[in-house]
Amino acid sequence: MQMLRVMMVLSAWCWFASAASGEVRTRDVEYKQGETVLQGLVAWDDALKGTRPGVLVVHEWWGHNDHARDQAKRLAEAGYVGFALDMFGKGKVTTHPQEAQAFMSEALRDPAVITARFRAALEQLKQDPHVDRKQLAAIGYCFGGSVVLDAARSGADLDAVVSIHGALATKTPAEAGKVKAKILVLTGAADPFVPAEQVGAFTQEMKAAKATFQVVSYPGVKHGFTNPNADKAGLDALEYNAEADKKSRAAMLGFFKEVFP
Repeated sequence: MQMLRVMMVLSAWCWFASAASGEVRTRDVEYKQGETVLQGLVAWDDALKGTRPGVLVVHEWWGHNDHARDQAKRLAEAGYVGFALDMFGKGKVTTHPQEAQAFMSEALRDPAVITARFRAALEQLKQDPHVDRKQLAAIGYCFGGSVVLDAARSGADLDAVVSIHGALATKTPAEAGKVKAKILVLTGAADPFVPAEQVGAFTQEMKAAKATFQVVSYPGVKHGFTNPNADKAGLDALEYNAEADKKSRAAMLGFFKEVFP
C-alpha cells in the first residue's frame, strides 16, 4: 500500500513537471511576396506567458529545410519565438550543391527581391501573438548569414543580427550611423568561402560604420559547421563540427541575453 502511494506521488510529480516545462509548438505558415508563394515555420513554447522576442531564421543555400526549421524550434526552447522563413519560394529545397547554387543565384539576381522577402517574413513574425514587436532579431546560416547582415547594413529595424558561417562580403557597405542592430558573426577560421581577408574587410567596414559588433572565429572549422548533413554534400569546403556547433549556439544565446535582458 505504501509503495502504491509512492508510485502515485511520483506519477503526479512527473505529470506536473512535464506540464510546467511546457512544449514547443510549431505552425506552418504560407505567405507571399508579390506573386511568389513562400513557406515558413513558426515555433514557440506554450508554457511561457506573455510576449517574448521574435527571431527570424534565414536558411542556407539549400532552401527552407529541416536545418532551418530545427533552429526555429531550438530558439523556442530557449524562450524566443523562432520563424524559419523562405527566400527561394515554396518547394525550392535541395540537397544538391549545383541546384542550391542555382536557387541562390536566382534570388540574388535582384537585391530588391531579397529585401522584399525578408520584410515579408518580418511582418509575418510581427503578427504572431506571442511576439514582442519591440524586440526583434534575425539569424542566418551560410547564404542566410549574408542576408541578415545586409538587412542590418540597410538599417533594418532589428535589435540583433547573428551571422553563422555566412558570407561577409558585400557590394553595399554599411554607412556610418545607419546600422541599428547589434551584430554577432560566428565563422570558421578554415572556411574557404569566408577567408581571413574577408573577415578583416568586414571588421574594417563595421568600424567605419560605427556599428556595435563582435566576430568569433573557430580555429580549424570549415563552412556549414552547424549542419549535421554538411559532409554529405560532397564538397571539401563543407564540414559539420559538433564542438563549433555547440559553442556557436552558446555564443548566440549569450548574445541574445545581453540584447534582451
